[in-house]
Amino acid sequence: MNHSITLTVNAVEYTRSVGARLLLSDFLRHELDLTGTHVGCEHGVCGACTVLLDGVAVRSCLLFAVQANGRQVKSVEGLATGPNPEDMHPLQTGFWEVHGLQCGFCTPGILMSLLPFLEENPEPSEVEIRKALSGNLCRCTGYQKIVEAVQVGARLMQERKNE
Repeated sequence: MNHSITLTVNAVEYTRSVGARLLLSDFLRHELDLTGTHVGCEHGVCGACTVLLDGVAVRSCLLFAVQANGRQVKSVEGLATGPNPEDMHPLQTGFWEVHGLQCGFCTPGILMSLLPFLEENPEPSEVEIRKALSGNLCRCTGYQKIVEAVQVGARLMQERKNE
């Protein structure tokens, strides 16, 4: 049985008819072609599928699309305002500047997990950043460059806010 849902994803409203068991991650990837939301473990452990649901970081592989009906979703595609480096979100710029990724598979989930964290904690310590990252698995790095990228991103976010 299909259900009609309407949700806003990256400031664009969508109405679709979906099956009751369609995961939000699959909805984003297959119905909307927003493939930046990665699917890793499908158990909510790795964090690769993290998106913001009404501003809260959630694992999209653990939610059904129908649960997002009437709500706001932000995926990694909603961070940059355009295609140029200067259009990137400050956190994305931090990752770009210090090479905070290798294969990049985990990066969208990390970015989306850390946005609410940095909004609540604009000047985090290294320990606080590492704790915030603890829900996101990266198989390529030792996390040091990721931590540095978050520090740069946090600084750039503050600079943008103060402009």
